[in-house]
Amino acid sequence: MKKIFNFPSPRRNQKGVVLIVSLVFLVALTAVAAALMQNSTVDMKMSGASEEKTIALQEVISAVDEVIFNQVTAAENRFSRPVTGEDNFPIVNQGVLLPGTSTQANARVDVVRNGYNLDKDCPRMKPASSVGQFGCSLLRVTVDRDYGRTGLSNISTESGIAQQLLK
Repeated sequence: MKKIFNFPSPRRNQKGVVLIVSLVFLVALTAVAAALMQNSTVDMKMSGASEEKTIALQEVISAVDEVIFNQVTAAENRFSRPVTGEDNFPIVNQGVLLPGTSTQANARVDVVRNGYNLDKDCPRMKPASSVGQFGCSLLRVTVDRDYGRTGLSNISTESGIAQQLLK
């Protein structure tokens, strides 16, 4: 049988250009995919850290509420104690937060700006009785909470309480 058309053999004319071009594109696409994966990993870590900080902040606020609730509803309201007396303040952890509390916070209640534990008048308050019948204990509730994967981050809050007391 005689050949009518004389086509060149396909194997002789291929030089491998298509292979090289496709490999270059493959390497470029792999680099882009790796960069996008790295960015998404960093974004996930940042969003996880932000979530942990938000949870820690909510737990600190909850611990402040718990401290106030525990003191006011106890058999003896420690907030109504006079600030005079050595054993009244500060109150640290025991009786401030319940044992095994889920907030994992440390709390402290102490007297505000009253190094000598003197009876003071309440701020912005004018009692309707005679002068000198009421005192005020200005207390500070401080709550600290460590958070983060290694526990090296800390969030802290302070709340002030002005408790009017009969002298």
